[in-house]
Amino acid sequence: MTFINKKIKKAIIKRILIFISILFISFHVYAQKDTIKVLYPKNSIKIEDSIKVGTSSEKQYDLLTPDDTHKRKKLERITSSNYNKIRYSRDWSTWKPNPKRALWLALVIPGAGQVYNRKYWKLPIFYGGFAGCLYALTWNSQMYHDYAQAYKDIMDNNENTHSYDQFLHLGNKIDDSNISIYQNIFKKRKDKYRRWRDLSIFATIGVYALSVIDAYVDAALSDFDISDDLSLHISPTIFKDNSLTTPNQPFSSSAIGIFCKLRF
Repeated sequence: MTFINKKIKKAIIKRILIFISILFISFHVYAQKDTIKVLYPKNSIKIEDSIKVGTSSEKQYDLLTPDDTHKRKKLERITSSNYNKIRYSRDWSTWKPNPKRALWLALVIPGAGQVYNRKYWKLPIFYGGFAGCLYALTWNSQMYHDYAQAYKDIMDNNENTHSYDQFLHLGNKIDDSNISIYQNIFKKRKDKYRRWRDLSIFATIGVYALSVIDAYVDAALSDFDISDDLSLHISPTIFKDNSLTTPNQPFSSSAIGIFCKLRF
């Protein structure tokens, strides 16, 4: 009986040892590190979630109770202002000016059309032209009035009116021997400065009209195609006259001209 028990114990111990050895071997097999490292490419396609998560203000709005009317109105104003900012954002890279608006702005305020067209480099040119014309207009108007008053005083034969003395050189005086000469001089200078004053007025109007035309044309041609696809081909050609009177004389009934072909 004891012999049988010993055999049973030995068999149980063998099974336990075999089971432990199997566990030990499987543990090392599981824990063994891979010596070959394989790199898998990352997925370059980013899939966005179709369910849009609301903003923080919208989340707060959902958590409010019906009694919190003040906070609810405040969050509504914040949400609406953020929506308007996103809605009315302008893409300046694709913006094109309106010719009519540029025309009216240039008519009301000189140079405003160039600002609207975003051609700021033209402002010094036009404002410099305005400044020069206005300076010439002021100078010529003042000189015209001075010489007109001097001519009026020298023609009235009144000794108390002698504004013409400011135009005389030092030591010169007007008497009966040279009064006719000075009368002619003052008349010519009066007419000269009046003519220059009128030219200054026309020049000022011309600069103003040029600024208006430039603003309108620049806005109208803002989307004009000036790419490399544009080409102009000029060549001589013969225009044939297919009339019934001269069917057998093609050269006498034809004309020589220039053929122009614009490709765009």
